[in-house]
Amino acid sequence: MPGEGVGVGLVGLGTIGVGVAKVLERNAGVIRERLGFPLRLVRVADLDLERDRGIDLSGVRFDRDTEGLLDDPDVQIVVELIGGYDAARRVTLGAIERGKHVVTANKALLALHGGEIFEAAARAGVDVAFEASVGGGIPILRSLREGLSANQIETIHGIMNGTTNYVLTEMERTGEPFEVVLKRAQELGYAEADPSFDVDGIDAAHKLTLLVAMAFGAELTFKDIPTEGIRALEPLDFEAAERLGLVCKLLGIAKAHDDGRIEVRVHPTLIPATSLLAHVEGAMNAIAVHGNAVGPTLFYGAGAGELPTASAVVADLMEIARELQRGTAGPVPPLAYVPQSLRPKPLVPLGELVGRAYLRFTALDRPGVLSHIAGALGDCGVGIESVLQQGRGGAVESVPVVILTHPAPESAIRGALAEIDSLADVTAPTLFVRIEDEL
Repeated sequence: MPGEGVGVGLVGLGTIGVGVAKVLERNAGVIRERLGFPLRLVRVADLDLERDRGIDLSGVRFDRDTEGLLDDPDVQIVVELIGGYDAARRVTLGAIERGKHVVTANKALLALHGGEIFEAAARAGVDVAFEASVGGGIPILRSLREGLSANQIETIHGIMNGTTNYVLTEMERTGEPFEVVLKRAQELGYAEADPSFDVDGIDAAHKLTLLVAMAFGAELTFKDIPTEGIRALEPLDFEAAERLGLVCKLLGIAKAHDDGRIEVRVHPTLIPATSLLAHVEGAMNAIAVHGNAVGPTLFYGAGAGELPTASAVVADLMEIARELQRGTAGPVPPLAYVPQSLRPKPLVPLGELVGRAYLRFTALDRPGVLSHIAGALGDCGVGIESVLQQGRGGAVESVPVVILTHPAPESAIRGALAEIDSLADVTAPTLFVRIEDEL
């Protein structure tokens, strides 16, 4: 085999697939020097055979025959890059059934069907590698699986979606509303035509599902994770945050509790402007991991894009190719824990979380309104740290009122908001944004 190399079959020749082909071609020399043998792209399957991708596939069989690719004896590793759920699941399980190793960047597939796929791979004695599924080119999964494996992981705080980070950064920088910035993100290629997966937090929840499994040995799907998006944020929220020394990010957060429960959530979060994550701008990603032995660590880099993501895919290919040369598979469990140690863990309900909160009320500017709001908060045991009122509205025009609370249980804050939002002088639902001080 060292003379012939390891054969790779690629299913899906979109942006990342093209990037993989480029990396395999451009870096063939250094890949061969590091492996001791070549890594060869021998076959590609995609529905679109006409579009010019700007790459040379001479010597590579390129057709629509995915089943033929899976059956091809020259293909030892299958790369699944078609995305989505159903077709990707069929390709992945089909490769495993044929005894072939799989590399994927599909976090959505693993967040929903990971248990089934990893069990099938274990039975077949093959590997499923997925470094590119979280953080693009950032080696966060390999670090959790290997470099940090001696640690009890205590907390994870991650900016894991480049689209939302770009939108939030631009809203802060320009003062423009969400819709304007989102349109620009779409024009620049940062956001899809339908941006729901990104701006509603679903993509980040997919990624957090994998991180939680690898950090805590917890079985869950992304549907178990409380998830909120960024659509409700307005320019005035960024102005108020700046005055308060805070920055808004969409964070995936996971924490281990002493009682064996875990805290898992995705939502807009206000963090201190002095924190490292506050300085992660544009479409970049960053994931902060705190281990009980290593302490705080930070992984930063491009979380998406053709070549950064392809970098992680090819690194997985190289790792599996080494195993093929040694005649072994799966020296490290894909989710960092041996399968029998993975188990469901109870989640901490959001209502039990204790922290400061940013509350933006929309109310008529009448005497007594602020006292009613403060009274409802006080009745529920929620103390007020500071108050900001943006402009004057009078008795017929609503104005925003921003209140920063002292630390309080979320259930208490929600109870107060239910009463406040029912007041006649409060004219819109209150925006509630959690503040994360432990960064």
